[in-house]
Amino acid sequence: MNTDHSNHHHEHCHHGHDHLDHDHGSHEQLKSRYEQAFSRFDLHLHDEIVQEEVKTLLARHQAENNTSEVLRFLLGTIELTSLKVTDNEDNILQMVERINSFVNDNPALPHPAGICVYPRFVSIVSNSLEVEDMEISTVCGGFPSSQTFPELKTVETALAVKDGATEIDAVLPVGFFLAEDYDTIYNEIDEIKLACGQDVPLKIILETGALQSAVNIKKAAILAIFSGADYIKTSTGKIEPGATPAAVYIMCKTIKEYYEQTGTAIGIKIAGGVRSCEDAVKYYTIVKEVLGDEWLNTRLFRIGASGLANNILSEIIGKKVQVF
Repeated sequence: MNTDHSNHHHEHCHHGHDHLDHDHGSHEQLKSRYEQAFSRFDLHLHDEIVQEEVKTLLARHQAENNTSEVLRFLLGTIELTSLKVTDNEDNILQMVERINSFVNDNPALPHPAGICVYPRFVSIVSNSLEVEDMEISTVCGGFPSSQTFPELKTVETALAVKDGATEIDAVLPVGFFLAEDYDTIYNEIDEIKLACGQDVPLKIILETGALQSAVNIKKAAILAIFSGADYIKTSTGKIEPGATPAAVYIMCKTIKEYYEQTGTAIGIKIAGGVRSCEDAVKYYTIVKEVLGDEWLNTRLFRIGASGLANNILSEIIGKKVQVF
């Protein structure tokens, strides 16, 4: 099982992995290339059936995962996130200081997996975060709408990496997806991945709430993976609905089918409205049941949230705390 990202990149996309061979053929040829990629996956999905399958899975398994051990694990998967219009250096610095002192004061507890901020704050986080193996994620590529010039997407990514970002989150251009312009999507994600470099994983946000159907979510997931995503992520948190059990279930199924075909493990990040311990356990249950125990580690499973960490911590400690 290859969960090591450095190897994983060599198999990926422009590193020789499943590259959809892009000479500039006719529109029809290009289209058939994507159809070929899609044909390797099960796209016979019905929204109602997916909803039923998820409901059954959760009814069967959610209760058994409602344990303090699972909650401790989930605390370690969280990317503490601040993506507000009102963010400035002061509140981001305060956030980092809270994280530093929490990790310092609680050596027995897992520390969160990472911190996720806007690109302009990467250097301040990079210079002030004292927790060694915590990732610094940032949202690039014209977040949250992805509606900017492709050149700016790559420049923003390169600047963020130069400032110390260790992971990049970028939004799939949903409008182009709905127009079936898959080539533009492929080229943009491919370029962003190149700007990340070998060692910086790329998470592609599908914005599942805007994709309208189970089949669209699956197709978008396949496109993201084939274009170079190391993780697929549910939502920006900026539109409703954010993450849903059905969307996460479909994304996990896609990752599973891809893994069975290639041996490459793609990570999943769940974000957008994940607040309660119950929500987190729900998503843990789906990942565990669909993808199995190999995905239950912080390399392949993340939750992007801010309030969730306080709720999980309160539950573990047994009293209401407001640490983050």
